[in-house]
Amino acid sequence: MTLLTVHPDNHPTPHTTPTPPPPAPHTPTPMPRLTTTVPREYVHRKSLAEVFLTGSEKTGDNHYTLTAQWPRTHTFYTTPHATHHDPLQAAETIRQTGLYLAHAELGVPLDHHFLMWNIHLTTHPQHLTIGPTPTDLTLTTTCTTLRYKGKRLADFTMHINITRNGHTTATGGGQFTCLTPTTYHRLRQPHTHQPTPTPPTTPTTTDPTPYGRHLPLDLVLTPTPTPHTWQLTPNPHHPILFDHTTDHIPGMVLLEAARQATHTHTHPTPTHLTTLHATFHRYTEHHTPTYITTTHTTGDTDTETSSTANNDSDGTGTSTSTARTTPHTTHVTATQNNTTTFTAHLTTTPHT
Repeated sequence: MTLLTVHPDNHPTPHTTPTPPPPAPHTPTPMPRLTTTVPREYVHRKSLAEVFLTGSEKTGDNHYTLTAQWPRTHTFYTTPHATHHDPLQAAETIRQTGLYLAHAELGVPLDHHFLMWNIHLTTHPQHLTIGPTPTDLTLTTTCTTLRYKGKRLADFTMHINITRNGHTTATGGGQFTCLTPTTYHRLRQPHTHQPTPTPPTTPTTTDPTPYGRHLPLDLVLTPTPTPHTWQLTPNPHHPILFDHTTDHIPGMVLLEAARQATHTHTHPTPTHLTTLHATFHRYTEHHTPTYITTTHTTGDTDTETSSTANNDSDGTGTSTSTARTTPHTTHVTATQNNTTTFTAHLTTTPHT
């Protein structure tokens, strides 16, 4: 019997190709940081289109740098000559900044309410011109005199400098009080349960131009028999002035009323609103007649004639007349039941 011995070399191990390692998971290319608006809830707006703030960064104790953008055209914040941004858009930007910082940086819950006691604004018309693209802004902001009740912010004052390409466009600020829902409800009863007011009848004026507005919907004043006195009659369904339901007349409506009343004193001369100082003394209610009165205005115009030499053969000069107009200041008061609810001082300069 013969034994067969199988040598291992007679059956070599088949050649195998090494298995490549699994590919590394794909790492997506980081997306660039994109620009968007801040949450609308932080600025108490329902419409995203009405949010002007786009970002914020804390730069020190109670110091913040924010960014904002104004569109080239706006459905409400427009000027009659359509070459400049509306100064009241700067006022709305100040209002939004105060609310945003309170919620996003200073810890005020979103369900809290605010009292804006005052607002002041100075604009520089030469830097409010509308360009070929939307206007990007930088807002340098400081919060001062912060007052707390326990750990809750109760009151603060804000100062702001708005720049465009390094040039100051506007400066201003205001004082805000923060109220808990319980405190606000107690303060506002029974007004928190009042129904939304019905729209007013069509304004009696057939020429809205003296008020600086071209659409009757945008008018908030109705003339009265008393000179320089109007009844406040905004449309409560206006998409901008009443962006959301309120139990009182919003402060921006009162600022618009003051601006429209001021415009009647400068019409038909085109003007810029250059300074605004407004104080909100108490809530202005929906269902109580409100009267807007301009109590004092100043401003005058003089004309000077100059002679400019030319190269005419007779050697005569050419006479030109140059109008020189001083700033025009208007003092505005809003009253309900003979009680002052709002006062404002506005200064305008001629549009050149």
